Amino acid sequence: MTIFLDTSSLLKLYHKESETVELISFIGKNIKVIYLSELAKIEFNSAIYKKVRTKEITKEKAESIVSFFQNDYSKFEWIKLDSDVVNLAKDLISQYGTDGLRTLDSLQLASAVSKKIVINYYKTSDKLLFTIFEKEGLNVI
Repeated sequence: MTIFLDTSSLLKLYHKESETVELISFIGKNIKVIYLSELAKIEFNSAIYKKVRTKEITKEKAESIVSFFQNDYSKFEWIKLDSDVVNLAKDLISQYGTDGLRTLDSLQLASAVSKKIVINYYKTSDKLLFTIFEKEGLNVI
C-alpha cells in the first residue's frame, strides 16, 4: 500500500503532535511507500523553524529534526514539481480558489492528484486540504 503525506502530516513523523502515534501506527501496519511533494522539503524546514520562533522548540532541536528528515530523503518517493504539476495546481486554484485554496496548498494537492493512480491513501492535517482531497475523490485517512 502507498500513502501521500502533505507537510502538515509529515511533520508528525518527526515532531510529536496530536495524531502522531496513530499515523505512525497506520504507516507501520499498512504502508510500503510514502509519497511526498518536493515542496515538502521547503515547507518542512519552514514549519520547524516556525516552532523555534514561537518558542515551542529550541534552534538546536530544530536543526536536529531537519537533519534527521534530510537523512531520510531516500526513504520517500518524491513527486517532482514539474510543469505538469504546476499547470495542474493552476487549474486546481481555478476550481477551488473560492474555497480558499492557495498557492502552496495547490501544489501539494496537484502533487497528490498527479499520482492518484498509484497512491492508496492520503493524509493531511489541514482542514481545507482534507475537504478538497475528499472532493477530488482521494481516499483520505
